[in-house]
Amino acid sequence: MVIADFLSPSNVMIDVQAADKTQLLKDLSKRAAASVKLDGDKVSKAILQRETLGSTGTGGGVAIPHARFPDLKKPFGILARLKKAIEFEAIDSKPVDVVFLLLLPGTAESAQLNALAGVARILRDAAITANIRRANDGAQIYRAIVTPSTET
Repeated sequence: MVIADFLSPSNVMIDVQAADKTQLLKDLSKRAAASVKLDGDKVSKAILQRETLGSTGTGGGVAIPHARFPDLKKPFGILARLKKAIEFEAIDSKPVDVVFLLLLPGTAESAQLNALAGVARILRDAAITANIRRANDGAQIYRAIVTPSTET
């Protein structure tokens, strides 16, 4: 499964304003929920509940908040580049400015597990995150994250 299977160019957001982690996750969750026709409050609650288990801030200014939903048939993602990095309780204690929100189906099939692993692998690449950070628009961000996934 490649990122283009669950991230569309219309779901790449640039220069997102976020007061804090909780508000950012609520806003992204509601947008994702509307796109896949799930209840926004349930998605927001699940994403925030997952965060209580441990921050999804993976280091290097990146976070991959995610949760599973029984009614979802395939993974769905939103990629947001923040205008200003925010505190996220990341593993390296650094603020986060690249957030990939991922909604996963309730079943733990290998394709869905690969979705989360694939996003994490790509966003660990410093060259890719640098391209995301210097992109001038959503299309450039989309190309930065999707192109490497189609070459592997």
